[in-house]
Order: sequence, then C-alpha cells, then structure tokens
Amino acid sequence: MKRVLKIIRNVLIVLFLVVSIVSAFIIFKGHSMYSNALKKISLEDKVEEIRSKSSYIKLNDMPKDYINATIAVEDHRFYDHTGIDFISLARAVIVNISNHSLLQGGSTITQQLAKNLYFTQEQDFSRKVAEVFMANELEDKYSKDDILELYLNTIYFGDGYYGIGKACKGYFNKEPKDMTLYESSLIAGVPNAPSIYAPTANMKLCLERQKRVINAMVKNGFLDDDTAKTTLEQQPKT
Repeated sequence: MKRVLKIIRNVLIVLFLVVSIVSAFIIFKGHSMYSNALKKISLEDKVEEIRSKSSYIKLNDMPKDYINATIAVEDHRFYDHTGIDFISLARAVIVNISNHSLLQGGSTITQQLAKNLYFTQEQDFSRKVAEVFMANELEDKYSKDDILELYLNTIYFGDGYYGIGKACKGYFNKEPKDMTLYESSLIAGVPNAPSIYAPTANMKLCLERQKRVINAMVKNGFLDDDTAKTTLEQQPKT
C-alpha cells in the first residue's frame, strides 16, 4: 500500500511540474507578444489613431439604452472589475477544460478592446495571456468610459462595418444618437457573432439574439418588464 501511495505521490509531483513548466512558457510567450505589440506602436499612439477617424463617436453621442444593452450582454460587471472578471474567467476555464477546447473566453470589454487594438481573433492561450497584460495596461492608463468608448468604436458588426458609427449608418441610415431602444438592443447583440447575428445575415437569429439582449437588460436592472415586453412586441414576425 505504501508503495502505491508513493507512486501516486511521485506521479502527482511530475504532473505538477509539467503543468508549472507549461504554464510558465505560456505566460512568457504571452508577455513577449504583449511587449512586442507595444514596441510596434504605443498604446497612446494606437488610441489616438482610433480617435482620429472621422467615424469615431463619443460616448456622450450614443444612446444610454445602447450603452446599457452592450454592458448587460457583454460584461455586466464592467464598472466593477479592473479589466479581468475572475468570476467569468473561472466559469470559462471550467467549460473549456470540460470540453478540451477554448469554447469560452471569459473576456471582459477591456480584454476585447485589447484584442481589437493589437491581436488577432485566433483562439490561443498565449494570445489570451497577452490580452490580459494589455487589458491591465488599458485599465492603468484610461478611464472606464474611455475604454467603453474605444471598444464601441472598434468592434465589428458585420458587412464591413467597424465601430458603432458606421454600423448605425449602414443598418439604420442614422446617427447613433438617434437610435431607439429597439434599434439599440438589436445592434448591441450583433458583435458577439456578426456572421450569424447581423441583420443582413440571418434576421431570425438576429431577433433571437435581441431577445437575449433585452432579457440581460432586465436581469441587470437596465429595463423593467413592461418596457422589455413593449420593445419585443416591435419585432417583425419571421
């Protein structure tokens, strides 16, 4: 029995060492990716590049309903965490380990902005680490409103539309400030998977996604039940 326990202990020690070495390598590679990205262009210059675009929309020029819809469905603890939502991250890790793949990222709005500014959409552990380092950099240098504003101006909405300014003009032929609650909740659901949820891709799935956005708004206190019901009644029959 003692021999068996000793073997088990030795196996666990080896596994611990292997996991530690692999983790250290991934963290080192991720930090190198983060450092190299900043060497190519500083965060300040990257942000200025985004803000200088003619299609850039200030947060004050976006409807509160649209901002709330985005926070509710993408990162409802956005104003409470420091760039990393450890609750969502833990849940994502459990799902990914259970499925042996990166099905969920647990990414906050800050992490998504980091990815949009510097990294590819490829699901890779090293890239996720680099994303975390960049998210910390963003949180250190910019306010939550700045980060949210930059995020809403860089996310992809399908049909070649990057940023809420171009997307709103393309889908609704209006400026973001003129969006209704119905339009705000519809378009807030698109960036999760533009190829699926864009109005021009699949209207049925787009409307189903809008329902999830509305439900998230109710759950997180941004809408009452009556307003949510009235808004969803505007959906066309498909």
